Amino acid sequence: MMPAVGKSIWMDGRLVDFDDARVHVLNHTLHYGVGVFEGIRAYATPEGPAIFRLPEHVRRLLTSARIYRMPLAWDAEAIARAIVETQAANAIVPSYIRPLVYRGEPALGVKNSTGKVSLAIAAIPAKKYLGDGSEKGVRAKISPYRKPRSDAMPSYAKACGNYLTSYLAGIDAQQDGYEEAILLDSNGYVAEGTGENLFVVRGETLYTPGLESDILLGITRESVLRIAEDLGYPVVPKLVSVNELLTADEAFFTGTYAELAPIREVGHQAIGTSVPGPVTRRIMAVFSKAVRGEEPKYASWLTRVPALAAAPAPRPARR
Repeated sequence: MMPAVGKSIWMDGRLVDFDDARVHVLNHTLHYGVGVFEGIRAYATPEGPAIFRLPEHVRRLLTSARIYRMPLAWDAEAIARAIVETQAANAIVPSYIRPLVYRGEPALGVKNSTGKVSLAIAAIPAKKYLGDGSEKGVRAKISPYRKPRSDAMPSYAKACGNYLTSYLAGIDAQQDGYEEAILLDSNGYVAEGTGENLFVVRGETLYTPGLESDILLGITRESVLRIAEDLGYPVVPKLVSVNELLTADEAFFTGTYAELAPIREVGHQAIGTSVPGPVTRRIMAVFSKAVRGEEPKYASWLTRVPALAAAPAPRPARR
């Protein structure tokens, strides 16, 4: 039986019991949001569990840490090994893996950059992030909260504090009866969801906001760009207006946790026929095969995880 939560968490070089993974209440990241993280998926494949696009996630984690001036004691290869070790130790498939870089020691003061930089990695059961909307289509609303400009909150970094706006937008959408929010950029163009990138489809051409809208460069987004091009669909990164979204034939979100989720309504406006369209469905089908090791063309996107029986047992946390 799959555990309700993970068994072990990797902390600064060793596995500890899930319930013993603790930090001090005065840690810098808790008070100021100065931390960076990744969301990574592992899937069951015919050859055993595999992690999707692990090198790309590790590379983005290191980039985020560099932007926030958080030097890590581990290089990309060591972090990748730790993520594989954590996945193997927890025996959860499909899983959602969360590496977190943080300053865990007591260190108050906004400008405090001398505290120890730590790394923790957890693996928990994956679920449908957007519920039934992941398949039949999401009802979303345009949020009153705007995506911050990158010269205020660097969009290249997947940083803890960057998600305060997403939190406010998401709660606002939920309270209004929607499953997700769509944030506009500072100039009023479509940016992204609370934790997803966004595509619109007109005919058989895909359009997606680019860096000029201060988006996070999503790894699932990049995967969809590749799949769409391989299928022969033109893809155009550009400024996307609200009117272009509302009059699109199709639209969908992309993200590690959300995977691909069609958008069927924005506010009270139906998108296309209000059901997942043919372009969206075709890309979703290929993506689903790719992450599960059923599409040889994308085999390099998967990192195999060793047999779970070979995973080391967690050690007790130091007191």
